[in-house]
Amino acid sequence: MTLSIGELGRRAGAKVETIRYYERIGLLPAPARTEGNYRAYGEAALNRMSFIRRARDLGFSIEQVRDLLALSDRRDQSCATVDELTRAHLAEVERKIADLEALRRELSALLSQCRQGTISTCLIIEALAPTKA
Repeated sequence: MTLSIGELGRRAGAKVETIRYYERIGLLPAPARTEGNYRAYGEAALNRMSFIRRARDLGFSIEQVRDLLALSDRRDQSCATVDELTRAHLAEVERKIADLEALRRELSALLSQCRQGTISTCLIIEALAPTKA
């Protein structure tokens, strides 16, 4: 199987520019080239690109993806490091969710104070304005 960069992108759900970027930063190895100097990807590149795309969809950073790829290349090792990395990522996601829930409560509280008046009496604008010293 030989894929063009466009076909690799379609199958892996990634844009061509993203694939080129992943090549530049070393997440995806440089592909072989055709006689016309076009990139020619194989099944291994498709699998790796799909792995990267899924990890990114789950919110893993580029560096975390790099670590996960390095670990996935050593299939005989314990998965303890993968578990640790995933646990740390989950803790970060949970922290972000807590921050968003606090933000939602604050915005809801502001909206509940709205009196549907004019801007001059708007409590939301007043809450956003800098405090007077």
